[in-house]
Amino acid sequence: MQKIISPFTEKTARQKVSIAQDTWNTRDPEIVANAYTIDSQWRNRTAFFKGRNTIKEFLKRKWDKELDYNLEKELWAYSENRISVRFEYEWRDADTGQWYRTHGNEHWEFDEYGLMKICDMSANDIPIVESERRIGKN
Repeated sequence: MQKIISPFTEKTARQKVSIAQDTWNTRDPEIVANAYTIDSQWRNRTAFFKGRNTIKEFLKRKWDKELDYNLEKELWAYSENRISVRFEYEWRDADTGQWYRTHGNEHWEFDEYGLMKICDMSANDIPIVESERRIGKN
């Protein structure tokens, strides 16, 4: 896999976002967590945590609950070592079977090796019916 490091251009920022989307859609906590620094700092909605191992634990819990997860990310803005994205993903709740579409924004900051050291995420979940799905639908 190509390693993309800062300073970002529009082309490399778009590539970084595409790689992140593809990586998250693996739904593999080990693969996803390797894109982050060992001491990466996260805010995910109201949860604040730090560290690659904590990220892995969070992602395992997330994908145990959020079944059939499919994500799309879009570049919003970039600077030397930062990228902001808007995203949508759809998922089915493991407990209730209810489908959701989650809309949100993330702000990323990268280290000199291209690993994400800060991820700040805000999102809202919108209940949908299965026939309204539009992301990753086969």
